[in-house]
Formats: sequence, C-alpha cells, structure tokens
Amino acid sequence: MRIAIVTDAWAPQVNGVVRTLTAVRDQLTAMGHDVLIVSPDLFASVPCPTYPEIRLAFARRSTVGGMLAEFGADAIHLATEGPLCLAARAWCLARARPFTTAYHTQFPDYVSARTGIPAEWIWRYIRWFHAPAAAILASTPSIRATLVAHRLPQVRHWGRGVDLTAFHPDVAPHPALGHLPRPIQLYIGRVAVEKNVRAFLESGHPGTKIVVGDGPARAALETEFPHAIFMGALFGADLAGAYAAADVMVFPSRTDTFGLVMIEALACGTPVAAYPVTGPIDVLTPETGAMADDLAAAIADALTLDRQTCAAYARTFTWEASARQFLDALVPLSQAHAA
Repeated sequence: MRIAIVTDAWAPQVNGVVRTLTAVRDQLTAMGHDVLIVSPDLFASVPCPTYPEIRLAFARRSTVGGMLAEFGADAIHLATEGPLCLAARAWCLARARPFTTAYHTQFPDYVSARTGIPAEWIWRYIRWFHAPAAAILASTPSIRATLVAHRLPQVRHWGRGVDLTAFHPDVAPHPALGHLPRPIQLYIGRVAVEKNVRAFLESGHPGTKIVVGDGPARAALETEFPHAIFMGALFGADLAGAYAAADVMVFPSRTDTFGLVMIEALACGTPVAAYPVTGPIDVLTPETGAMADDLAAAIADALTLDRQTCAAYARTFTWEASARQFLDALVPLSQAHAA
C-alpha cells in the first residue's frame, strides 16, 4: 500500500509525536509498504510562537495536494492539526478523498497553559479539524472517552511501542549517576510548563532529582532548584543508561495522552510514579507504577515495586503491534469507493 503521512511535527524535533511516527514509518516500510512523509523540512517555515522548536510551514493546498497526487497515495493520514495538515485536509475534502487523523497531544490544554486562552475555545477548532475524518486514532481509552465527550465519536485505537533493543533491563547504568545519593528520581521529557516539571522538583521525597531534556522552562527551573541535576537532552545509550540508573521515573505531566517515556523506563526495569490522570491510568498497573495526588507519596510507593516485573510488562508494548493497529485504522481510497 502507498501510505501518505502528513505531519507538522518531524525531525529535528524531539517529542513523542515524532518518535511515534518515525517508529511506525520504519515498521510499515519493513512490512513492504511505501510511505511518504510530508513534513515541515520540505517547505519554508517559521518558528511557532512560544514553541520555537516546532516549525510552521508555508504550504499551499495545491502544493501539498500535488505531492499526494504524484505519490499516488492509497491512504492519507493527517498526524497533527497544523498548517501542513490543514492544507492536506482542504485538498482531500475538495476531492472527496477519505483521510484519517490522530489526536496525539492535549493541544487545548497545552495552548491554555501557555497563553491563558480557555481550553474549550481551542476544542472548537479541534472538533472542526477532526470532524470530517473517517477515523481519529487515539492511544488510550481515556483519550477515546475525551474525544467522544467532545462529539468526535469515530475513534480507533492506536497504541504505542518501545524499542526493546535499546531499552531493556540489562542496559548499563549511566556512569555519571552512580555516585549520587539515592533514591535517584528521574524526569525525562521536554522541560516546559505543560509538562509540570516544577511539581516533580517540589516533591519532598529525599534523594537526588535528575532532569533529562531541554525546553523553555529549563533556565528558570535550574536557577530555582540548584540541588537538582539538569543533564540536558540525552540520546541512545546515554538515555537508556539514565533510565537504568534511576530508582524511579517520575512522570508529573497532567496533560499527556500517553507518555512514551513511561514504557521506556519500565523496559529498563524502572518503576514509575505519576498522578492518576490520562496517560498513567491507561498505561501503568499496580505492579509497575504508583499513582497519587501527592507525588511524593507516589514516589515512595513506586520505590517498592519489582524491577523485573516492570521490564516484563514493558515487553507487551511493541512498535510492530502499533503499526498494525495504524494500518487497520486507515481508509484506503479503494475501500471508500467500494462503500
């Protein structure tokens, strides 16, 4: 099948959307499918206000549509709600081409956290964007329920995976962390207001707090919390080693739809502490994570969990299964015509 994926999030961005699309693209290619990625690096672009790592591409509907037509896409998927996908959406609707979309991030909550604009105002746009989709792909039951509650019922499940060749319990711990006072409490992710990193840094459990990642809130938090260690972004063996060295991975976000870092941590045998919100409540089990409104209490409980059990549970998440769910949700043009 010739599958076109249009996305406003792509490399060199480092986030869950890009990692998911990259992993699924690789799986689809390995299965023998031909995949086209229409992404911002193909066009002139400007930094997104308040989020400069994201580039907003300048692309006409005719230009994006021409790429889809030339590729001869059998199925079209719009991964994000930005300018490129708006152009592709308009092209598809003008030609009665079916397409699927995905709800990767709690976009209304993110915008509200950054701008103060009420989230419900942003939901009006989300409803408008996704309503014509043949299917909306969502990663968890909680997100499905959220979309249905906002009058978007055509939801299909699309789970996530973990690279078990990179993240596993035999990974060597990061050497820079071995001498630190324990327990080592680790945050990995973007350092931004919507990720609620401050709640992690303010939690009172003794030990060492490590922040891996970068973002607009890093400088201020690094100044305010001098006893925490900010390591910046890590990749490859260094990233896996940070997971392996930690006694607990703390996931303080209240707005994520899934949280890939949780299953990466579990794959390395590291239990997770989190709030009982969308993402953690869908991913964690009582044996692999602790959730509480008091984050320090969740950390204390997570430290009692068995690392081997965590690693075994993480092995149930694979990118191959994720790619097959993605394929099952697509609506090829031939299928739409037959209907």
